[in-house]
Amino acid sequence: MAMTGGASAITLNMMNGSEPGSIDPHKASGDWENRIIGDYIEGLMAEDANADAIPGQAESYTVSDDGLVYTFKLRPGIVWSDGVPVTAGDFVFAFQRLFDPKTASDYAYLQFPILNGSEISDGSITDFSQLGVKAIDDTTVEITLEGPTPYFLQALTHYTAYPVPKHVIDKVGDGWTKVENIVSNGPYTIKEWVPGSYIKSVKSDTYYDAANVNIDEVNYFVQDDLAAALARYRAGEYDILTDIPSDQAEWIKTNLPGQDFFAPFLGVYYYVINQEKAPFDNADLRKALSMTINRDVIGPDVLGTGELPAYGWVPEGTANYEGVDPYQPSWIGLSYEERVAEAKGIMEGLGYTAATPLTLQLKYNTNDNHQRVAVAIASMWEQIGVKAELFNSETAVHYDSLRAGDFEVGRAGWLLDYSDPSNTLDLLTTGIMQDGAMNWGNNYGRYSNDEFDGLMKSAASENDLAARAKMLGDAEKIAMDETGAIPIYWYIAQNVVTPTITGFQNNAKDIHRTRWLSKAE
Repeated sequence: MAMTGGASAITLNMMNGSEPGSIDPHKASGDWENRIIGDYIEGLMAEDANADAIPGQAESYTVSDDGLVYTFKLRPGIVWSDGVPVTAGDFVFAFQRLFDPKTASDYAYLQFPILNGSEISDGSITDFSQLGVKAIDDTTVEITLEGPTPYFLQALTHYTAYPVPKHVIDKVGDGWTKVENIVSNGPYTIKEWVPGSYIKSVKSDTYYDAANVNIDEVNYFVQDDLAAALARYRAGEYDILTDIPSDQAEWIKTNLPGQDFFAPFLGVYYYVINQEKAPFDNADLRKALSMTINRDVIGPDVLGTGELPAYGWVPEGTANYEGVDPYQPSWIGLSYEERVAEAKGIMEGLGYTAATPLTLQLKYNTNDNHQRVAVAIASMWEQIGVKAELFNSETAVHYDSLRAGDFEVGRAGWLLDYSDPSNTLDLLTTGIMQDGAMNWGNNYGRYSNDEFDGLMKSAASENDLAARAKMLGDAEKIAMDETGAIPIYWYIAQNVVTPTITGFQNNAKDIHRTRWLSKAE
């Protein structure tokens, strides 16, 4: 039911980064997977070229006066790519599957504003009919929230809120994302997956807005070698780069004018510390590690792309955080030399010196830029009696290690799914019990603080935005004062786009759906 690429097909070749671990919206975890998923599945809400929320599979919606009930009317005639109608029941089924403890979705918490979502996820409610997602009829979806949620429409643009095809999953289960089984309701349909090489999607002729989709097929190439990616771009093999070797940023600006789409966006690059393992359960030790990282040189000198140093957990410019001053640690006023001296004293008090160093393993996913940062930070830590062994692995393996707690210090990054402080702060909430085991979700470092958790829970039901912002600000201070994780820098998008592509716009989420792009033949 989709167009097949031919000699005259307009093809977009995209360097997409790592091999997708999953293209199931309930099991995916990264931006490299999101680029694919958001092209072949569409939720009630979608993103426009600025990554703002717009109606997607829903043609309209209403919100009750108390802000608790959202009613969505589906577009007439929408279908999956095999011709089966998309119904309200698909959305009910999808949300129930998302929250089902058996699914064990690491990102289910993004939709916890939905009534009883968290209780179903932790198993305290087993009757899925109590979930606040109902099919009033085949074309009407009603979602009831725990409390007013100012960012909920944005949250619905995230892939955790996407429908999945019940009629296919009922037959083949989790195998529904295999190429031979997969169907789509978005602008594209997946037609080919060569592991380690690429995924190909083609334009779907069943999509309601197919007439306005310009690009016929998309190849999402697996490419972690950034120098090789730039060479392939220069040779015309790629139309879009989603990352670059940082030391080539100035060269790109000078030699590829107008092709650099470098801009700040809402995201934080950070290190997690496994607080279930001694001695990393010691907040003073974590503080010493953080103090010794000279963030002022990482963006300008180590990477060369000018990323700004991060000391807090919520990026500046995040919505619904008015009145909260950016977090600063108590040691922010010290010179770097003074910070190192204080950190060295902390480590010596714990028994670690150059003669008796703390040995740790620093894990990162294979990438030239991550390696540059890791090498620099390992060198900084040597000053305080820390000997870091660097260990890299491909992205899926790396994040599996983080989720399993199989690390001491690890590199991670977070791009905001919606502009609200809860989206980063939720990363530090205590995990939940599922099927007798603790699921820490994306809280890789296992940070846990009852006061922090209490503030996050209170903020989730607070109607007054100013009061809510203060609660979230207090929570951020608690977690950062205890170095629940080590923020390093705020992200800068590093896209490079060939001049034949139009419609690509810098935005605060660094999300660029192929639907909005055009390519000159």
